[in-house]
Amino acid sequence: MATLRLVSAALLTCLLVGGRCWGPRAGPVPLVMWHGMGDSCCNPGSLGYIKKMVENKIPGIYVLSLQIGNNLVEDTENSYFMNVNKQVMLVCDKLAKDPHLQGGYNSMGFSQGSQFLRAVAQRCPSPPMFNLISIGGQHQGVFGFPRCPGEKSRICDWLRKMLDLGVYTKVVQERLVQAEYWHDPVKEEEYRENSIFLADINQEKGINETYKKNLMALKKFVMVKFLNDSMVDPPASEWFGYYRSGQAKETIPLKETSLYTKDLLGLQQMDKAGKLVFLSVAGDHLRFSEEWFYTNIIPFLH
Repeated sequence: MATLRLVSAALLTCLLVGGRCWGPRAGPVPLVMWHGMGDSCCNPGSLGYIKKMVENKIPGIYVLSLQIGNNLVEDTENSYFMNVNKQVMLVCDKLAKDPHLQGGYNSMGFSQGSQFLRAVAQRCPSPPMFNLISIGGQHQGVFGFPRCPGEKSRICDWLRKMLDLGVYTKVVQERLVQAEYWHDPVKEEEYRENSIFLADINQEKGINETYKKNLMALKKFVMVKFLNDSMVDPPASEWFGYYRSGQAKETIPLKETSLYTKDLLGLQQMDKAGKLVFLSVAGDHLRFSEEWFYTNIIPFLH
């Protein structure tokens, strides 16, 4: 009877504070993955292969590779053309309804999928995200696409044309994914005023204390930078660094950015608490070996 009263009291407290009550976990921590630009959830040469690698190393793990759309074609197209805020909202709803994730999960993003999962962590704390692994993500945005996936495709030509026409116009911001994390260091004010995604999650439109609180709740935030990256401009963005404001030649590391010095997102506190992990790979964008993945990434999935 005493045990029953203790359980009931804990449940009542949980409900009164508006939280969700997580029971003891059975089995490995689930993993949620989000692919990058021009890719899909289940491409056997990319995330489909990564899923098998994780499942082989962690038997019994539940892996959800996010598909945005009704099929793989839509999933790929939406990585270019669906408003990112809408994508994040759809994913938050999907995660909240997935019974496998209700005790919490780890997440792993590839390229732009990394900053999208960070938005999930900041906006949707239930179910809780434990570790966020960013593989080649662009957390301070990009200022160029030196090598677009499918370089000879019409999509890449159209993407560049739209960016040239007016990256911060309402029509481009709402219809082109890459415009939503385009960060022009020469036009910082225009970026802050008109970016509908990145400027928001990076606290550049105003301070959202909930974003800060939710991100700081992560156990680990792992960022992987590719040292010979020919797609991300600048590669420093993969470690939350960026161009020094007002020009596009010199980059500064995270610790010299106002995001860190003013601790707008809690990154400084996370860093001091040992929650930020910076890894590097001597390769091009998203190019790494199985051995590197097993040695450096798998430990954060247990």
